[in-house]
Amino acid sequence: MRKLALLSVSDKRGLAEFAASLVKDHGYTLLSTGGTARMLQAKGLPVTEVGQHTGFPEIMEGRVKTLHPRIHGGLLCRRDKPEHLAEAEKNGIELIDLVVVNLYPFEQTVAKPGVSFEDAIENIDIGGPSMLRSAAKNHESVTVVCDPSDYDGVLAAMAAGPDALLALRRRLALKVFQRTAAYDAAIGRYLELQEAGPDLDALGGYPPVLSLSWKKAQALRYGENPHQKAALYGTFHDHYKQLQGKELSYNNILDITSATYLIGEFERPTVAILKHTNPCGLGSADTLVEAWEKAYATDRQAPFGGVIIVNRTLDGALASRIADIFTEVIIAPRFDDDALATLQRKKNLRLMVASGGLGADALQEVRSVVGGVLVQDRDRTLGDRASFRVVTKRQPTPEEWDSMMFGWKVCKHVKSNAIVYCRGEQTLGIGAGQMARVDSSRIAVWKAGEAGLDLRDSVVVSEALFPFADGLIAAAQAGATAAIQPGGSVRDAEVIAAADERGMAMVFTGIRHFRH
Repeated sequence: MRKLALLSVSDKRGLAEFAASLVKDHGYTLLSTGGTARMLQAKGLPVTEVGQHTGFPEIMEGRVKTLHPRIHGGLLCRRDKPEHLAEAEKNGIELIDLVVVNLYPFEQTVAKPGVSFEDAIENIDIGGPSMLRSAAKNHESVTVVCDPSDYDGVLAAMAAGPDALLALRRRLALKVFQRTAAYDAAIGRYLELQEAGPDLDALGGYPPVLSLSWKKAQALRYGENPHQKAALYGTFHDHYKQLQGKELSYNNILDITSATYLIGEFERPTVAILKHTNPCGLGSADTLVEAWEKAYATDRQAPFGGVIIVNRTLDGALASRIADIFTEVIIAPRFDDDALATLQRKKNLRLMVASGGLGADALQEVRSVVGGVLVQDRDRTLGDRASFRVVTKRQPTPEEWDSMMFGWKVCKHVKSNAIVYCRGEQTLGIGAGQMARVDSSRIAVWKAGEAGLDLRDSVVVSEALFPFADGLIAAAQAGATAAIQPGGSVRDAEVIAAADERGMAMVFTGIRHFRH
């Protein structure tokens, strides 16, 4: 009885060498389809076309070629059941011992700009997943390979003997079902995005069933703390290139993500310093060096062990200023040669190039909760300045408006409750994550004092409403002359009155930026 291997792939990397070893070293007869068969024949390997094996031609432009009892019977037949073997013999079904299939590149197809719906549908593989699932179900007898990176492992297991091959088959079967699940999830996600019917609109644009599937990108040493296991999934590494330094940690990845979202708000040369995903200093200026001086002046303690991100090429002048500070990660769209020469002296410092530019195009955020996940659109808007309302007797000056809009961008990225003091294009004091907003304001004032920064003629920014007048009064006492906040408190009138009594200008945006 001959040993059959069925090969049908879209990704042909390494297949010819693998197939040659199957024939020469392990005595397999090759079955194949279409372009795979032609490629193997061109390499001088003996191949039987699937249509010749089944006695039925490929039809409907190749849509139907492997969906045949002689294929699936050969895969699903249990070798330990005499009745299965008898039925196979009666119906002229040869057993297939090995299957190599990878699927039509649906994910890559729909990722292309302007792909048509017809092209997407034509790249939904039917026969491939069917063969993979049949072989994986019968993995006690059939070796199934869906990833070219497994070719060497299969050959090594074959050489090692039946026990090693059986153990590998089980792992490969798991990989198959994970792959087909991810494939179906990608198709589902694509079709969900094409759906514009009333049912989806009624659900706020979210489907009744959420399909999530991510490929493991990296095993992490641990999570937020050393006793927590962790891993990274998805395409994070497609967006960043690490030039040097230690392996990224769980917390590094969170910080890099927060930094990228923050810096994407700014067009002028900007430097941001973050710690535990919170901005602790940010400045914009005509040059990065000037922006750095503003950002670092906000807080000279918190940046220790933090993350620095810039939105221009990081040059030697800036590198020389930050080189002496202990920093975990520096992110830039590019590092020039002088900067690299300076920063590479610190071997553990992680230097990250944002390969796709800086900004954040993620449309949705997913967070785990008890029994499931929460999904929301990412907070991408700052609101429309034209719709903002001046609610005090005094109008903001042009300088106050500029400072408020700068601070509004920063405050959006500070954990709630959030308060930011700034002047011009510089943060002066940041208070984050307190249970009472007045406490966040006091912390921001204290941080500014620690940094030796004068809050006179500053503006105060709050990402959510002032529930009481106390927070605004504290800001006025610190020296703030203008405030920007969403408004909407039942005590808005009291807060407005407190501002008027102190000659402050105040703007209501009508939009809040909670960040839990």
